[in-house]
Amino acid sequence: MSELRVLLVDDHPVVRSGLRAMLSGFDGVSVAAEAGDGDEALKMLAKEKALGQPVDLVLMDLQMGPGMDGVTATRRIKETDPGLPVLVLTTYDTDADILAAVEAGASGYMLKDAPPEQIRNAVRSAAAGQTALAPEVAARLMGRLRNPEPSLSSREIELMELLATGMSNRAIARTMFISEATVKTHLVHIYEKLGVDNRTAAISVARERRIIRA
Repeated sequence: MSELRVLLVDDHPVVRSGLRAMLSGFDGVSVAAEAGDGDEALKMLAKEKALGQPVDLVLMDLQMGPGMDGVTATRRIKETDPGLPVLVLTTYDTDADILAAVEAGASGYMLKDAPPEQIRNAVRSAAAGQTALAPEVAARLMGRLRNPEPSLSSREIELMELLATGMSNRAIARTMFISEATVKTHLVHIYEKLGVDNRTAAISVARERRIIRA
């Protein structure tokens, strides 16, 4: 069996060092390259491919400082190389992050505090074309499916994230490329789903339920 070549993408050198040590301890797995953000990841993938040593899997963080974030990078990777699995490894388990990663084409979603054995299994599963989800993440996704209460759509979650930054309806409309009237309509639906009647309460409930980051 050929060795599984992994590209590590994380903006913290210390974290990358720890992940490299852990992955190198797995039989049949090697770290082919590292990147500090999405832009660098795309360049490293192209470089390895040009050298005739393409990467087999990308281990992707989500938040990477001022550089290209993990969701955008995942989407770009899947556009250029649909068959290359991207496994998200992050500290965040909100609906907003999970749905954004899945919609971008991530093959799996793991949390950084997972035991090494769990991460090893996830790496192998994702590389084999299977879905690899942390138990907590799988539970949240299943909860959305089973919960009789209406869940926020990915578009409504996106709006809630902007709302939480203090943006006005006009600014949200400009950012999401929709009209102010559509923003207001979305807010009415969000309030109904969350059982609230104002912006502050909506933000508070969304954070409490881990729909968006606190």
